[in-house]
Amino acid sequence: MALLEIIKYPDDVLETPGEPVTEFDERLKKLIADMFETMSEARGVGLAAPQVNVSQRLFVMDCSGGSDPSRRVALINPVILSVEGEQTGDEGCLSFPGVFFAVTRSLRAVVQAQDTNGEMFEIDGMDLTARCMLHETDHCDGILFINHTTRLKREMVKRKMRKLARAGKWL
Repeated sequence: MALLEIIKYPDDVLETPGEPVTEFDERLKKLIADMFETMSEARGVGLAAPQVNVSQRLFVMDCSGGSDPSRRVALINPVILSVEGEQTGDEGCLSFPGVFFAVTRSLRAVVQAQDTNGEMFEIDGMDLTARCMLHETDHCDGILFINHTTRLKREMVKRKMRKLARAGKWL
């Protein structure tokens, strides 16, 4: 396994919808293993392929923070089937290091995806799992978490990014 570079905003790949995955081969399995390693090292709970400069529709997640290997899952070509309820909570993104703010998302999400062999499956997630699946599916669609806030908050985030850049802690 190898660590991959996590792409930081404002790189264009982050706002470009990913292409569907069509080949379920050893190269895909290696990419997914490397993404899990990278996510774990960065202390994230989810990581989408566009965040490692691969413009494809897939992401990995582990909402246990590494404490439960059975919660590690790769979702390839994810499709949100249904959502319900509402939750608001602090959200961050590995492509926006040090940036956190309140984001309102659905409390529950049902997502259909393919596994590393191309087999279809569904995940019915609540709370953090729903938030993570929605956030990472957004990445697959070229949508960023800053798009889920007001214009004023977006400007505040951009100011914070400029401040981090001046301090040498961004990009």
